Amino acid sequence: MAEQQPRTVTIDGTEYNLAELSESARNQVLNLRVTDQEIARLQQQLAIYQTARKAYARALGEELPKAEH
Repeated sequence: MAEQQPRTVTIDGTEYNLAELSESARNQVLNLRVTDQEIARLQQQLAIYQTARKAYARALGEELPKAEH
């Protein structure tokens, strides 16, 4: 069975072994990961809402009376 490599994290270009970080530092890494995941989820939601808004605006434009020139 292959030995697992130590889990690492790269911060500001420096790679750190998670097992060598303090418990507090590991908790902050976890907090950053959770926050990054939530930001990604919110960005996906925003993209969905922006697409829906464009569709609603287009549908509204089709419903408005046409201007006569």
